[in-house]
Amino acid sequence: MENWGEQIDKNTQGFSEIFGGLTNAQLNWKPNSKTWSVAQNIEHLIVVNKCYFPVIDSIRKGTYKTPFLAKSGFMVSFFERMVLKAVQPDRKKKMKTFPIWEPAKSEIPIGILDRFKEHQSELKKMIENSEDLVEKGTIISSPANKNIVYKLGTAFDIIVNHEKRHLEQSKEVYERMKNEASS
Repeated sequence: MENWGEQIDKNTQGFSEIFGGLTNAQLNWKPNSKTWSVAQNIEHLIVVNKCYFPVIDSIRKGTYKTPFLAKSGFMVSFFERMVLKAVQPDRKKKMKTFPIWEPAKSEIPIGILDRFKEHQSELKKMIENSEDLVEKGTIISSPANKNIVYKLGTAFDIIVNHEKRHLEQSKEVYERMKNEASS
């Protein structure tokens, strides 16, 4: 995929343009208790993406313990395909997130879009500063499960596609909100 910075900018712009004019109540609106609000989708992305920062930091410090499964090219390829398929934006398959990545159950405080924009800027920098690690073919484990391993470049593909997926999910919630308001 590559061009991660451009993709992150597009995702950030999509969230800003579509949801930037909403009130905090609208950002927190949800059609039912099983569906995330736009704000919860955004918070979820920040929480998930931030989990990769300590991984990169520990690689840089030389303290990262490469998982045993990383030695198996077959397992790395298997998990890369599996996770990338799971985060595709088309949302054909509904996914349940890992508990560590669940968004807050209560209302997300005002300013979530600003926090998201700031986070996206930090994420872009982290990715840009990791080019050497990507070129080396560095393998990491998922921050949610040490037994799921993939190349760092694939991790960045996963992040970008995951953001697109939640942008689509947020658009669906927004459409439902508009439809309910007009009926």
